[in-house]
Amino acid sequence: MAATSAWICFAYIVGLLLTGIPGKFLGISPGAIAILILGAIASFVAPRLWRDSPPARLWLLAGLVGFLAALHFQMRLPQPAASDICRLIKSPNDGVCQPIATAQTPILGQIFEVEGVVNSSPQLTRSDRYRLQLEATRVSSSNQGKTLLSDRPTAGTIYVTLPKEKGEALYPGQRVIVSGSLYKPQPAAIPGGFNFQEYLRQTGIFTGLVAQEILLAKGSQPQPPLLWSIRRQIVQAQESSLGIEEGHLLSAMVMGKAAVDVPYELQDEFRQAGLAHALAASGAQVSMLIGVMLALTQRCTARIRLILGGGVLLSYIGLTGIEPSVLRAGVMGGVVLVALVAERKVKPLGSLLFAAVALLLWNPLWIWDLGFQLSFLATLGLLVTVPIVSNWLDWMPTAIAPLFAVPIAAYLWTLPLQLFTFGIVSPYSIGINVLVSPLIATISIGGMVSALAALIYAPMGSFLAGLLHFPTWLFIKIAEVGNQLPGSQHAVGTINAAQVLLLYGMVLLVWMWRRSHRHWWLALGLGISLVAVPAWATSASLLKVTVLPTSNPVWVIQDKGKVIMINGSSEKDLRFTVKPFLNQQGINQIDWAIAPSLRAATLETWQQMLEAVPIKMLYGAVHDQSADEAIAFNQNRVELSKKIEAQQGKFIQLADRQTLQLGSVTVKPLRPDASILQMQIGAENWVMLRGSPYKIRGLPRASVLWWSGQELDTQILEQVKPRVAIALKVAPADQSPTQRWLEQHQVKLYIMPESGSVQWSPQQGFSATLESGQPF
Repeated sequence: MAATSAWICFAYIVGLLLTGIPGKFLGISPGAIAILILGAIASFVAPRLWRDSPPARLWLLAGLVGFLAALHFQMRLPQPAASDICRLIKSPNDGVCQPIATAQTPILGQIFEVEGVVNSSPQLTRSDRYRLQLEATRVSSSNQGKTLLSDRPTAGTIYVTLPKEKGEALYPGQRVIVSGSLYKPQPAAIPGGFNFQEYLRQTGIFTGLVAQEILLAKGSQPQPPLLWSIRRQIVQAQESSLGIEEGHLLSAMVMGKAAVDVPYELQDEFRQAGLAHALAASGAQVSMLIGVMLALTQRCTARIRLILGGGVLLSYIGLTGIEPSVLRAGVMGGVVLVALVAERKVKPLGSLLFAAVALLLWNPLWIWDLGFQLSFLATLGLLVTVPIVSNWLDWMPTAIAPLFAVPIAAYLWTLPLQLFTFGIVSPYSIGINVLVSPLIATISIGGMVSALAALIYAPMGSFLAGLLHFPTWLFIKIAEVGNQLPGSQHAVGTINAAQVLLLYGMVLLVWMWRRSHRHWWLALGLGISLVAVPAWATSASLLKVTVLPTSNPVWVIQDKGKVIMINGSSEKDLRFTVKPFLNQQGINQIDWAIAPSLRAATLETWQQMLEAVPIKMLYGAVHDQSADEAIAFNQNRVELSKKIEAQQGKFIQLADRQTLQLGSVTVKPLRPDASILQMQIGAENWVMLRGSPYKIRGLPRASVLWWSGQELDTQILEQVKPRVAIALKVAPADQSPTQRWLEQHQVKLYIMPESGSVQWSPQQGFSATLESGQPF
């Protein structure tokens, strides 16, 4: 019976995973149809080829369960209601929310005023603004006093960001009036990038609002929720004695980062060091709670112990903000609690499978939640691989071996998924986790004691938190030092689904086949080869140009293992677009970089770029500037040159019309500040025009033209005669000379915000991430 139940549970999970296959057939996911057919085929074939095969009816049942799981996923996937506020506006990428017939694209300066109820705790974003969810009830819109949308009822949840000073005192349940710019979230703009549209859709959100003002609605307001007040009291008590960085780290290790505003700089440090799990409340905290409750209620009856333990467990889950990782630990902890009180044994793998299926029945969309996936994989690794790794480490002292076995097991089971998602390896993470294991235990236990004391008497909680200053400071310092080691972050590039399946297949083989335990080194070598060899082979033969959708031009040219970058990006572009793209492509070094129109401010951005990836040769073209600007520029340039030289690189000032031969790519600036560049890449000739190029003469012919999107003199177009045009930010106005010329000459136009990244390769030609190229 247990084996049959496990088989059915596994089929349910596989059915949900197969929803990742794109497309639909007769409105049904191809994965759902595939598992139904495979179940039918296996019912005939498996019993004949496999002696210990499950019976045919079980194969049929598994296929049916997987099919129903995929249908369950489709049914639970949020869809916008007819009255959802997202239907009132148009967007180049509307997604599943199609606008009504009278909907318009929001114009510059248009302000939407939305009344609604706050239904989430405000949290800080990387831009130092607060974000929250607002359940909309009414909406209106105007522009410079002119009404564009009359006040009307509406519905739907909005993702709101607002200035920090206006969101600090907000709490769930308040009725507010928010005014600002309404928009529709956009899908991933770079290959393999973060899909903001799909991320919000998972929570039933199809609209965003950048708020400028927020006011409390007239009438009485509800009292703050109890759990919100408790959480706030704990955070304030721990912050008062430790400061924001250490105090919020302590609070996050007690309640999880979903309940606390951990500074993003600290989150980045921990993520790069392989310590992100320390900021997520999970099994360790739940185990401590259950252990303490069972110890305190030893003399109580079994029923009272179960009620008290379950109550504390549910309260803690609510306090953490209902994170999937905490729910997983909570369900498993509940199973353990029931078993201990009933004096029955618990099968860890069975309880993990039960927790997974129970949570996925409640919310099947969590199958694609990264935190949910990593939590279950890490726990599975601890259950099945720690004993195997401990045997490999039997030469170590008994007390030390588990410190290594636990992070190694978790690393092996989560690494393929991390490579699929981020494409980055942290070589020192296992060693760092070994070093901080005692600190994590000390801080977690001390933090929970401090939190409990803060609820009773806030100064006492603050005093106890202050005693944890040294371990929290040391914890942060170890992460910082680990990230400063050479090669602490190595981009290998994202891997595909087939590689993920093969890697997990090898991990499962080592776990289930005892004879393979002694040959683990062979599996390790095969796993490394499976990632490294395809990446090397692709890089060695690749010629590809990627134009990134940034506020200023960023081009990445991959030329047979060498990388050329033309970069004029801002700090925001660097953080959210450029760095993620380089990581996904497995780029760890820029061989040649070109910095057009250098200013003092852009030099600072290049310094930040150097911290992310070394540059062997940087060619800079200086922009015209005043005497005061020149002083600041020269100071920053000297500092930048020193940083490049420290990485064995070189900074060279680019001369007018100096021809650069960078691998197989030829680059020639046609202006002293390199605001116009001519490039020969493969068989294509490219021209890049920066600034306002209205009266430029003497341009070469080119098959590809990149420009700002502003109105162009038709004589420029006649000189260049492009087949493909790429516009940054601004589309040419309807019936303008530029638009008419592009239409008459059937030029394919890509407008960067709508098209996402634009890529070219000799084999595939031009393509856009969002496929919105407009042929005229």
